[in-house]
Amino acid sequence: MNKRLSSTALATIGSVLIAAVMAITGCGSVAGGPVKDTLRINLGTEPPSLDWHRSTDSTSFDVICNIMIGLSQYTDKLTCVPGVASKWDVLDDGKRYVFHLNPSARWTDGKPVLASDFYYAWERLLNPATGAEYASFLYDVVNAKEYNTKKISDPTKLGFKVLDEQTFEVRLKRPAAYFIYLTAFAPTYPMRKDVVEKHGDRWTEAENIVTNGPFSLKFWQHEYKMELGANPQFVHGEPKLKHIRMFMVPEQSTAFALYENHELDYIDNRSISTPDLERFRNSPEYHNFPLLRNTYLGFNVTKAPFTDRRIRLAFSKAVDRTIFPKILRRGEMPLYTWIPPALPGYDPSSSVKFDVAEARRLLAEAGYPNGKGLPPVEFLYPNRDDVRLIVEAVQDQLKRNLGVSVRLQNMEWKVYLQTLNLDPPVMFRGTWGADFPDPETFGNLFTSSNGNNNTRWKNATYDRLIEEAEGEQDQQKRYRLYAQADQLLCVVEAPISPVFSATQNIMIKPWVKGIAMNPLDLQFFQNVEILD
Repeated sequence: MNKRLSSTALATIGSVLIAAVMAITGCGSVAGGPVKDTLRINLGTEPPSLDWHRSTDSTSFDVICNIMIGLSQYTDKLTCVPGVASKWDVLDDGKRYVFHLNPSARWTDGKPVLASDFYYAWERLLNPATGAEYASFLYDVVNAKEYNTKKISDPTKLGFKVLDEQTFEVRLKRPAAYFIYLTAFAPTYPMRKDVVEKHGDRWTEAENIVTNGPFSLKFWQHEYKMELGANPQFVHGEPKLKHIRMFMVPEQSTAFALYENHELDYIDNRSISTPDLERFRNSPEYHNFPLLRNTYLGFNVTKAPFTDRRIRLAFSKAVDRTIFPKILRRGEMPLYTWIPPALPGYDPSSSVKFDVAEARRLLAEAGYPNGKGLPPVEFLYPNRDDVRLIVEAVQDQLKRNLGVSVRLQNMEWKVYLQTLNLDPPVMFRGTWGADFPDPETFGNLFTSSNGNNNTRWKNATYDRLIEEAEGEQDQQKRYRLYAQADQLLCVVEAPISPVFSATQNIMIKPWVKGIAMNPLDLQFFQNVEILD
């Protein structure tokens, strides 16, 4: 278990980090101000990967979504508009899409973006050798699941093909109302085969990567800083910003001090501790908005004691979710279902109830009255101040309400994600942010074939309900199917325990214009500018 640093040690590290960032920005110890045509932000940590087939986290996507663009792209209001494709035809009652690529679309090395770049990317995403956790994103495509799960091995049988180098055709198994959203999100972006094959595992390094978005990756000092530069060849016009400097300061109070010193122009939850938020809640620079992002307690159902659903349910029912908004004080909402209330498919009858008496009864029935005989449970979480508050509250409630001992273990973000992917512990703090504004983005996560399902839970009934919902054309019936699946997930089987829906808290310097606020928390900086 990692030991928590003392406040003295944190202060020392913070001072070193502040000095280092000031040195690189050339400001020394003098308070800074705006830098012409340059946006300075804090990623909080090193992006685990810029390979958009191997990335699953918001830190990586914050970078990727500003250096790449797909067939379509999101507006700030989360509608899909042309991206690389200038238009598309929806044919055969929604089972066939034909995308017509914009001939002006270019990679940063000047080569045109071609339909074959999408074919290569989509085949690579689905290829089982890639091990992409987002492969299921394309399972609506004809033979995509069969290819990814090795039931077929011939990629020419996949339901997409190059009609010509400006035309890309996609055939679906059935109409999917949300399909166009998928073409705007990172896993479906095009990819250059020649670049990947030439550079191997180092193809995403700044000196090798070739991209097609509004910015290009100019510099990457690992664990420290990235710099993006405006792409003059971007298909929708060169962005107003010339540079984006992305720092990797993990300690929230340190990052906030940089913002106060005018060394950062924009910060979010990764850089704002609760005490700092309280001090600046009334500042005109502060903004708060709800997100389609859920925090949950995850249980690895293949490891004792959580092989027993009664113990999973006992843990879930023993947690009072109303405590988290009081601790974090950011406007979070207690969450009792997996599909959040903001989306269709939400049904309050699918809610898990806080019920200490029932939780104790279930634990006793499983053979551990008042927690006696139950070995200490390891609880994994990423190393961040606000997350520590969450897991300590859970630890305290499980001890008081069930007599259960929980041992906390924290890990640096990249290692935490690798651990969840390779060998999930018995219990972990999980989060999931919507990839698109539809209940499918939450419902699909805990299907048996989803690579991001770190609980290892497999349930044929749940899989069937989600599959039926995906193809159902009657929207009300479709939403009822998601609600039924949600009840099975949260109330009956409980491989997870939803705890709260998050909000985003940001601070923006007055000289920054064009920062978007949306419930998917996607930040596209192509329309941002620094005022004189």
